[in-house]
Amino acid sequence: MIPGPTDSITDVAGVRVGQHQRLDDHVTVATEDAAGEGWATGTTVVLLPQGAVAAVDVRGGGPGTRETDLLDPSNTVQQAHAIVLSGGSAYGLAAADGVMTHLEGQGIGLVMDKRGSVVPIVPGAVIFDLAVGDWSARPDQEFGARAAADADTGVATGSVGAGTGARAGALKGGVGSASITFTTGPATGITVAALIVANPVGAVIDPTSGLPWGALPLELDYFGLREPESGEVANLLNLTAKSSPLNTTIGVIATDASLDPASVRRVAMTAHDGLARAIRPAHSPLDGDTLFAVATGSATPTPGPAESPDVPPGMNPDVALVAAIGEAAATVVQRAIVNAVIAATPVAGIPTYRETLPTAFVS
Repeated sequence: MIPGPTDSITDVAGVRVGQHQRLDDHVTVATEDAAGEGWATGTTVVLLPQGAVAAVDVRGGGPGTRETDLLDPSNTVQQAHAIVLSGGSAYGLAAADGVMTHLEGQGIGLVMDKRGSVVPIVPGAVIFDLAVGDWSARPDQEFGARAAADADTGVATGSVGAGTGARAGALKGGVGSASITFTTGPATGITVAALIVANPVGAVIDPTSGLPWGALPLELDYFGLREPESGEVANLLNLTAKSSPLNTTIGVIATDASLDPASVRRVAMTAHDGLARAIRPAHSPLDGDTLFAVATGSATPTPGPAESPDVPPGMNPDVALVAAIGEAAATVVQRAIVNAVIAATPVAGIPTYRETLPTAFVS
């Protein structure tokens, strides 16, 4: 497995990402004694190619979501046209209305009659960032419409879009992405990628080492990190963990494989392993951890004869392919979460990883 050309979710052909945010210079974080001021929030939209099969898996105890029941494989609608990730807590779900309006204007959606009337399928999830900035400064329909109109193959990361006001434990969170293309095995030729908004209660960086949790040498090479100086690690330990009780990590995993709805759901489930590797603790009652998965069907695996195991009758014939994609999904989710924290830039005085441990970076 190797990173795709851009190491982002748009390495899956047909997937585009748009983001819109508002960030004021004077923004502050709310405290027990004073309300926050200014704007620091946004919306990230993942536009999907026609025919993309979608599913979702919710593991957090405090989710804020839209249209997740619709994506149950036992239900009638099995495709989606866009997925919205937004700040603003439950208020931010309004951003999806703007995405629907944008798609309707382009004639994209489920065609409901001979006149071409459409209903775009736009599931979504939100993070809690209301304590960063003014409580009433949150994404609305306009944020969603602007993000959808901005969609392209370039993917900005860090303190942008839905990650503008995100926090990751004591550090600044944000938007991250990663991709993998298989060069061997049953998924040869298939790409798996993720886009994640990292805003967890738990920590992404091990406070005793100053490095991502469980980072192995090969992973450090991928992230461009090295063991930081001890004094900086001590500074990380001294940071006070954020006190906000409502947080979440949300995201989208995409693959160009052709999978049925139940298999896509299995990919979403397995992808949560990557969230648990990167964040401690994960899936808490105070998080709303939600991962969507989509399969576009634009690529066909090309494994060699020895790489295509025989599957007993009565089992899913794609079981080996689904298992490989699930393993890759966990890896790209883990990488995307760490990439979000690495790319984060200062907002409202929230410390960033790069500011706190500058010697951890190779360049």
